[in-house]
Amino acid sequence: MASKRTLNARNLEALGAAALAELLIEVSSGQAVIQRRLRLALAAAEGASGAAQEVRKRLAAIDRSRTWVGSSRRPALLRDLEAQRQAITGPIAAEDPRVACELLLRFLEISAGVLARCSDSTGAVSGVFARAANQLGPLAVAARLAPEALAEQAAELLLEDCHGAFDGLVPALAEALGDGGLQRLEGCCRERGARGGSRLLLQIAEARGDGEGYLGQFSAADLRRRSVAADVARVLLANGRPAQALEILDGATAESPGRLDGAWQDSRVAVLEALDRHGEAQEMRWQWFCRTLSIPHLRDHLRRLEAFEDGEAEERALDVAEQHPSRLLALEFLVGWGALPRAARLVLAHANDWDGEAYALHSAAAERLSADHPLAATLLLRPMVWGSLEMGRSQRYRHAAEHLRSCDLLADRLADWQGHADHAAFVARLQERFGGRWGFWKLVEA
Repeated sequence: MASKRTLNARNLEALGAAALAELLIEVSSGQAVIQRRLRLALAAAEGASGAAQEVRKRLAAIDRSRTWVGSSRRPALLRDLEAQRQAITGPIAAEDPRVACELLLRFLEISAGVLARCSDSTGAVSGVFARAANQLGPLAVAARLAPEALAEQAAELLLEDCHGAFDGLVPALAEALGDGGLQRLEGCCRERGARGGSRLLLQIAEARGDGEGYLGQFSAADLRRRSVAADVARVLLANGRPAQALEILDGATAESPGRLDGAWQDSRVAVLEALDRHGEAQEMRWQWFCRTLSIPHLRDHLRRLEAFEDGEAEERALDVAEQHPSRLLALEFLVGWGALPRAARLVLAHANDWDGEAYALHSAAAERLSADHPLAATLLLRPMVWGSLEMGRSQRYRHAAEHLRSCDLLADRLADWQGHADHAAFVARLQERFGGRWGFWKLVEA
């Protein structure tokens, strides 16, 4: 049972309204963001009009500001923006969707100025505006906004979006705009300089279900690129035109030998399935698995096999994986598939070839193998320790020390080292070669 001193809603409610009000006044003193949140909450308690007035004032103040927002001030800005967004899409929208739409559009309008004076390396600030853009569609439907007017406002936002915050706005507005509104949006965008083939016009054509219009924005040269062909085929398939989609796909050429055209492969498989050419689709899945050891493609392949054929096909896939030219891909697949005995066999068969550079894969594989295959786990951990010391990567010494400690624990369960140096011998080699890496050895001792 939680203590009565634990900070949770129930315990705080027990203090009573008067005590909580005093505490809020005290903790908000000198905290502008908290004070604004409290004023917004008080305004919301009066109804949508009071909250809307408070939001308008705050958005105007944010828009007027020219102060640079660095990383240290970014959290406060984020809290402020989130408070306004939540007030608009929460209590205001519940009472008056039309006013909420007006405010949300105003919120989106200030994004360009905010992002221009803000350090947003993490994408957190643009993410707030992206979430607001995605909420505009359902809100516009609830408010029953005129599609033509909404299209013009959306066009202005989209054409001034230099930061990619509104990449999801067209799909979000599709229902609210309808075909007429989407046509008007396209017209506005073309009138104001949007060129054929732009992401914006492509999104509008897709939202309208206009496969021919989507296709028409690409030249013959564009369609010879597999990445473009895959995208066009996806839209044509969604519009019930699989035969034309296959023609586009087959007209494209590989952009460079050995390049993995995953999107083209997946589009072609989907098109073949739509055309009831299931055997060809299965063969493509298998060939792609043999090349990439993709777990999703193998699962799709096995799921479509006749009863009792999947077991034999799985064994064949495991054999393919063990013999794959990329040992890292093979290890990743075998561990991800749960074929741990085969993964251990692979590690032991290539014991001297693991260099430890693939830190995440080595660590994850060693963790999975440690329970039943301690020697294989050890042989994956050792190269990470050795490599960190050999390259003098002091930032990785803490991880290397943890890996060495894991090797020590695994050694207690190993009676047969199968010709490999035991743990004491490995540590002795480390000390002989890297005894001067004092930072590492201090971490080991600790």
